[in-house]
Amino acid sequence: MEAALVSVATGVLKPVLGKLAALLGEEYKRFKGVHGDIRFLIDELAAMHAFLLKMSEEEDLDLQEKVWMTAVRELSYGMEDCIDDFMEHVNDKVIKPDGLIENIKTSLWKLGKLKARRRIGNVIQDMKKQTIEVGDRNERYKTRDASFSTINFSRIVKAAVDPRALSMFEHASKLVGIDQPKADIIKLLTERGSTKEQPKLVSIVGFGGMGKTTLANQVFQDLKGKFQCRAFLSVSRNPDMMNILRTIFSEVSGQDYSNTKAGSIQQLIGRILDFLTDRRYFVVVDDIWDMDTWCIIKLVFPMTSSGSIIITTTRINDVAESCRSSFGGEIYNISPLTMVHSRELFRRRLFDSKEDLPSHLEKVSCEILKKCDGLPLAIIAICGLLANKERREDVWNQVKDSIGRALERNPSVERMMKILSLSYFDLPPHLKTCLLYLSIFPEDSLIMKKGLIWRWIGEGIIHTDDRYTVYELGEMCFNELINRSLIQPFKTGKFGKVKGCRVHDTILDFLISKSIEENFLTLVGVPIPTIRTQSKVVRRLSLQVGDQGSSTMRTGLVLSHVRSLNMFRNSLNMRTLKEFTHLRVLDLKSCSNLDEHHLDNIASLFHLRYLNLQSTRINELPEKIGRLGCLEMLDLRGTNVLELPASIVNLTKLSRLLVSNLVKFPNGIAKMQALETLKQVSVSNQPYEFLWGLGQLTNLRNLVLVLPHPEADSDNKDTNVVGEDYNKDILSSLCKLGTKNLSSMTIWNGSSLLLEDLCLLNLKKLISCSSTVQRVPKWVKSLRNLQELRLELEGVKQDDLCILGALPTLLILHLKEAKQSNEKLRISGEVGFLFLRNFFYMAEFHPVDLMFVAGSMPKLERLELNSWFAVQLECLDFGIKNLPCLITVECEVDGNCGILEAIETAMERAASTHPNHPTLFFKKLDIGSYLHQRVDFEQTRKVIFDEWSEGPGSPLEGR
Repeated sequence: MEAALVSVATGVLKPVLGKLAALLGEEYKRFKGVHGDIRFLIDELAAMHAFLLKMSEEEDLDLQEKVWMTAVRELSYGMEDCIDDFMEHVNDKVIKPDGLIENIKTSLWKLGKLKARRRIGNVIQDMKKQTIEVGDRNERYKTRDASFSTINFSRIVKAAVDPRALSMFEHASKLVGIDQPKADIIKLLTERGSTKEQPKLVSIVGFGGMGKTTLANQVFQDLKGKFQCRAFLSVSRNPDMMNILRTIFSEVSGQDYSNTKAGSIQQLIGRILDFLTDRRYFVVVDDIWDMDTWCIIKLVFPMTSSGSIIITTTRINDVAESCRSSFGGEIYNISPLTMVHSRELFRRRLFDSKEDLPSHLEKVSCEILKKCDGLPLAIIAICGLLANKERREDVWNQVKDSIGRALERNPSVERMMKILSLSYFDLPPHLKTCLLYLSIFPEDSLIMKKGLIWRWIGEGIIHTDDRYTVYELGEMCFNELINRSLIQPFKTGKFGKVKGCRVHDTILDFLISKSIEENFLTLVGVPIPTIRTQSKVVRRLSLQVGDQGSSTMRTGLVLSHVRSLNMFRNSLNMRTLKEFTHLRVLDLKSCSNLDEHHLDNIASLFHLRYLNLQSTRINELPEKIGRLGCLEMLDLRGTNVLELPASIVNLTKLSRLLVSNLVKFPNGIAKMQALETLKQVSVSNQPYEFLWGLGQLTNLRNLVLVLPHPEADSDNKDTNVVGEDYNKDILSSLCKLGTKNLSSMTIWNGSSLLLEDLCLLNLKKLISCSSTVQRVPKWVKSLRNLQELRLELEGVKQDDLCILGALPTLLILHLKEAKQSNEKLRISGEVGFLFLRNFFYMAEFHPVDLMFVAGSMPKLERLELNSWFAVQLECLDFGIKNLPCLITVECEVDGNCGILEAIETAMERAASTHPNHPTLFFKKLDIGSYLHQRVDFEQTRKVIFDEWSEGPGSPLEGR
């Protein structure tokens, strides 16, 4: 991935370099007086940029290095703000949103006046002066260690024992909650599931501090006596492969380390391989950080060593999968401690064996343990703090309220932070910035993926390259943070899609500490660390207010350089937006005290890219919003806005527009060529030109349309788009979009439209709601790229299944049947569905009558069957034994307890004989309740938009 524009390591040096380079174009030769200074700045700042990137990989920097890095980062922010201020000043009309660099080119043509020339000269001279001063200051006070000796003693003092190594020496009697995980792993290693003569491997995966090393060591201690050849080694983040291989050879052979020298890594691998051939061995490879390292280490293990076992541990899911696949092994996801085990560990660490937890500390102890969330290392660290405190409830409450945010320097806490630092410093620069950005959110927030990625984009942390869109790159970053166990995914979709994340409290505390150290974030309304002095120049502002209501901003803060303003909960009294002249991200979601007058100065936010007004009380947008030429994301869901101002079409960089389905658009939507996502548009509310303009949005990828309900009064005078012209225009527009970039479409009340001959060749996702049709539309056959489909049919026929089964890329199918088809549906290999992973079948008003025969849906992992009427007892055998990859089965039925028990018994019997032993879920439904819900559903339809169209409805969206 190309280096990110904005980085926690380098500040905004990269965009500053780009803007300076733009000033050296041929068309600016009239300003030769500043060209030399600009070249000097580019050279100096490029060198600084490279140096900062290199230094950001170092975990233990001395104080002077940290001070200098901070000075350069702050210099970069100041420079960009200075250039941006200059650009605003010289423009005498609304800037067209062609990008800031293009704005520079456009604006400099206007610098004919001496005053303007003098201004740019002063700007460049001032930046040059600041750059020289920062460089000279670092040189003047540079550390003199090197002049005294080639040995840097400060580095030696900093060296510390890896805290993970200490867990190796914990006695088993001191460990809590380890018996069951240890038994599980021993069972996986010792049970022979096949006749293959190859080693058994288990890869333990989980975040740092979860106890992976401790667990692996306990298994090793229990089993090592059964093996003559055995080894336990840690790889670490920066492995020395020769040293690692020599350690393996020394331990499995019993030779002295000094006798394991070899000419090359290849020769050493060969010697170990020869030695282990025809021998049983047990090797634990702890703390693997990348697949390349494992690909070398695995070469020393003979593939035919029957009876041998290997354990690996890692924080990274992809590494665990690589280990597993190498020997057909297993992955063991280590779990947090239960509350019972957490309490036991807590008690053992704080009290002797005969003491119980005092009753007056019971409540606060439970609250502390909830914050630790079952992370053993966090519990141990907090116990280290409490051990030196009085056993008083008020004292312990102070510790609880300041966990991670006002911690005293404590060896136990530093040990925990050291482990978190290992994961942080292993990240590339762009992922460090993405991760640190999560410190903006309040504790225990459920952070929606889409909102987070668009914030990243708005801040310039993510940007596009030639292969992927900017959003796709952001999604890769999000997935990588999950893969490294740094954020915890949560799933809200029917098909297990990850739609958001949360941050473990312990990790959040670490991130806040780093953010304050780097002046990345300023918090208001929550306790902040007292161990550092917070800078008064605010770069990102997170306003968080607790249950007590509003809080006040501390005095002396400089707000004119804030790039991101985020208000959570009710937040404090709204300040004038005029103060935030360099804002990129403005999130006012759910601010109950927000009114229209608060947005009066929004046109002054020249650089704003992300604006979230979701779930606020505003009734209209200011007409001046059209001046926000850099705006890329606008969210108006859940507001009282019913009509968009005419100037909205001037937002020609806007790529994501989310509105409620009653909002009326002005004429001219065709100007908004950057639009990629448009949700939810009620067609009947729009002017006649809207449908034509919709078809001109050639970059549109994601569209949610609400069509007029079939029972709506077609003579309604307020309806501008009706009749044959309406059908013709919407069909024409959708077909135009379908041949361009449209990949996801959700349609409400679209029964008649689905019967038309639609051409949507690039569609990957099609969701129809309240849109029942008799048969699968013929044009569906042409959807060769379709991956997800939801259809509502009056009755499913065998021919319908054949059409759907022939779709070559279909992964998710939701099929709703309104009436009984009077024929048993048989799904076989001939029907197709070769790659289908998820199948949801809802027989709305009749029993489920399906049969999966041999060869059907060979890749199906999740099956959900739903019937509002009792399933007939003779239809209980669905043939799930013929679904070889099945993992999960869900059944939702209506009926008496006897029917439900019969279904459960039949399904459990089928699951027990299935090779995968799929997980079963059962739910009894009440038909009366369902019918009532259907009425409510039609009235509050927007509540479930998020499920099928990933639109509004979730109160967590963007948080």
